This record gives sequence, structure tokens and C-alpha cells, in this order.
Amino acid sequence: MTGSEAPPSFRLAYVPGVTPGKWVRIWQERLPGTPLDLLAVPAAEAERLLREGAADAGVVRLPVDRTVFSAIPLYTETTVVVVPKDHAIAAVDEVALEDLADDVVFHPLDDTLPWQGLPGRPAVERPATTADAVALVAAGVGVLVVPQSLARLHHRRDLTYRPVTDAPRSGVALSWPEDRTTDLVDDFIGIVRGRTVNSTRGRRLSPAEPPKGTTKSTKSTAKGTAKDGTKSTTRGTARDQPKDQPKGGARRSGRPAREAAGGTSAAGGRRGAATGRGGTPAGRRGARPGRPRRRS
Repeated sequence: MTGSEAPPSFRLAYVPGVTPGKWVRIWQERLPGTPLDLLAVPAAEAERLLREGAADAGVVRLPVDRTVFSAIPLYTETTVVVVPKDHAIAAVDEVALEDLADDVVFHPLDDTLPWQGLPGRPAVERPATTADAVALVAAGVGVLVVPQSLARLHHRRDLTYRPVTDAPRSGVALSWPEDRTTDLVDDFIGIVRGRTVNSTRGRRLSPAEPPKGTTKSTKSTAKGTAKDGTKSTTRGTARDQPKDQPKGGARRSGRPAREAAGGTSAAGGRRGAATGRGGTPAGRRGARPGRPRRRS
């Protein structure tokens, strides 16, 4: 790269109410040589800018056209009603849509909530923007139902807000054109998803440097194979021998020792050698059959 060439930059669009500061700080720490340009855009214009390539990715409000854009949902916001501080709603902790039936509820042209049916009484004219609607609430003309981040963004000292339990909610997502998933987009996805610098899912992992634990795992496997193989062979040979196999002959052949040795074993040799004539035993009783004769 020559000195006249500018380094590549990453352009991130974001809609009102979104605060991308945390992700920007992490980007600057990890990729200090790659500038990150922030583009604040109205919610209704975010998709058009991404389609035209004016931004590489955007933190936008759902829904988006999923036939064109990839999207990673980040969070869903609480919906609140903005009222003057002296309004009756300011005295309660939360409300339902039916509690707004007697109030004029503003529905600005840049409203981000997916309404199925508008609550309260309609205004004579729809405000152009959320900021205009907030100004009308401060004048005491009506109330406004918005995502909580927009209530904070347009905070005024004379206004307050309360959660609406059954109102539709607005989801926030990281979105980008699916056919333009660049390396820088992958880097930002990793930051948003909380991946570490050494994450194996990051694109910056060198093929020559396997993830931590791979070498140790390989060594353990090799060592275990060799060690287990040796033990398995040795033990298997010993275990395969019959348990009743004698070490020095037929002592455990299943027959008594004197029968296996034919009466000549050390244990039965004395009895075998002391047989008399005709094969009768030569013991005391065998040597004197009957009573002895008396000499005259």
C-alpha cells in the first residue's frame, strides 16, 4: 500500500435509540488500523442505505427483508408510554393498553412498533417524527407509546414514562446484505457476539497455528494409544489363558492328584509302594487277616 492510499474502513449505520459505543471501543482495541465510521440514520432509511452500499452493516430495528439481508437479533426492547409528570399514569408502576382508552395516543410517521390495532383515541394529525410527538406530549395534548430507548433519547424533565405490559415490542438486530458478507463484517459480528480475540471462529486464525489445546489433545491421544495398546496386548495375553491351566503339569486337570500320577506322586507314592501280594494293601490290617495261631 502506498502512502496515498487510505486504509479500508468499516461503515456502521445505526438507528435512533441504539447505542453502539461498546462495540466501537472493542473494534478500536482489536483493529486500531481500520477506522470505523458511524452513520446515524432514521429507522425508515436504514434498509435503503444498506441496499445501496452506503453502509457495510447496520444496527437496525426488525423486521428486515430476509430475502436480501442477514440479521442477528440482539435484544427486544420494553415498550413504554410517555406522559406528563402530572398525568394519572405517572402514579402507577405499569399500565395496559386499555388504560389508554381515554387518551389521545400519537402515532408518528416514523413509529417503529408493529401495531395490529392502535390504542386510545387517534390524533387529528399524525406527527412527522417521534421528536415532534414528544413535544406534543409535553404540551399536554396526548400521550406517546414507544420503545424505551426512544423515551430515554427524547427525555425531558417535565415528562416521564411507564411500561405498557401488553403492547407490541421492537426488536433490534445487526443486519447486512447477505451477498456482501466481507471480512470486516465478520470481524464486527464476532465483536457483537462476544467472541474473544483468539476465538477459533474468527477469520484471523492462521492455518499454520492450530487452536489452543489441539497439540495437547493430539499428544494425549498418541500417548494413550501407545500406552493402552501395550497394556491391552499384555493383559489380554494373560487373561486369555484358561484359569484352570496348571503351571507345572496336570495338577489342575480336574482329577485327584493320585489318579493323575498313577499312584506315584509324592502325596500318594507311599500308599502305592506298600501293596502286598495280589495287590492287597500291606497295612496292619492287611498283613494279619484273621486272628493269629497260638503256639502249642
